[in-house]
Amino acid sequence: MRSHPWGKPPWTIDFHPKRHPLPDQVDFAIVGAGFSGLSAAAYLAKLAPDKSVVVLESDSIGNGASGRTGGMALAETAAGPLPGLGDVLASYKKVLRDLKVDSHLTLPGAWELARSGTRKNSPIHWNDSGDLRIVRQVPGGTVDPGKVVSGLARAAEKAGAQIAEHTEVLSLAPPKNESDPITLRVHSKARGRTTQKTLQAHQVLLATNAASLSLSTLQSIAEPKLTLALATAPLTQAQLRTTGLSSRRPFYTVDFPYLWGRLLENNGVIFGAGLVPLPTSATSPFTTRSNKHKSPSGFRDLLRYQVRAGVTAERLDWLESRIRQMHPALKNIRITHRWGGPILITKNFYPVFRHHSQTKKITILAGFSGHGVALSVHLGHWAAQSLLGQRPLPNWR
Repeated sequence: MRSHPWGKPPWTIDFHPKRHPLPDQVDFAIVGAGFSGLSAAAYLAKLAPDKSVVVLESDSIGNGASGRTGGMALAETAAGPLPGLGDVLASYKKVLRDLKVDSHLTLPGAWELARSGTRKNSPIHWNDSGDLRIVRQVPGGTVDPGKVVSGLARAAEKAGAQIAEHTEVLSLAPPKNESDPITLRVHSKARGRTTQKTLQAHQVLLATNAASLSLSTLQSIAEPKLTLALATAPLTQAQLRTTGLSSRRPFYTVDFPYLWGRLLENNGVIFGAGLVPLPTSATSPFTTRSNKHKSPSGFRDLLRYQVRAGVTAERLDWLESRIRQMHPALKNIRITHRWGGPILITKNFYPVFRHHSQTKKITILAGFSGHGVALSVHLGHWAAQSLLGQRPLPNWR
């Protein structure tokens, strides 16, 4: 992954798709090459090999939330279990197995932490705005996000889908009649040249998450922010035991101030906390109906943040200081990576998985509110089935 204003996480995406001219017409156009878009593309191409599938990505694959997540896989949505959701982790494991993705997935469970109502015999005992200990164990685990993005893209291309990097969708025009195709206006960059063209698709899946609220028309119910994380150098076995991390279970707090984390394979630890709002978040779509058209535009605003400067750097410094004070064994740890990633927070934390308000030929899949690692892949598979008429969309409004 090349240098980015949001910093670099401790994994790499080692697959880049082949370059091909964009077609004029396709059966399915997927906007966004993250977990959900690539999962949907792989299954569309696999389940309907006679149909054409193209994935349109404004940057490189996984360069948004999917490649910059902490890689903690959880069992439900941020709003909890929803009707018809199914077993997310079982589905996630099956998808990765079916598509032959080398993900380094482990599912030992996850710790929920809090400052009250905790276990007396908790192996985690940290000083963090109170006595932070384990409340309970829940289903969960960890994954290498770089390997998942690479593996899903590799599987999609192998099945016959075309992935077009550096191809931004500027606008899309819903059809006047349901029998007409959708027209997408795209802007492509390749070998120093930029081109614009239109592409027609019979169906479209918008899987852009925080990247483009204008396309998904989610301005009134979703707000993009930047979430922050740090990775440490490998801890010794003694440090892991004394901090309570030797179980290798990921963790997150159920009260505030929020904190989450997980071990890396090299025994380094990722700690994450904090959400950096956009400058326009004073006109958040969650406040009043009158300001709903003033909500943040999304990805372009987020790109203004630099992890080495401004409020983002200040909050990363605060997170590092906070971690060093939580336990004596963490006081002198070395920080190896500092990064941020976009996250789309939705009203009531419900994921958005529904048709576009103007046409059923456009499906929107976004807004995982921090729970997208396993959920987005699970719902990407579901989206492919829905686009092929094999499964209805959920009713989560």
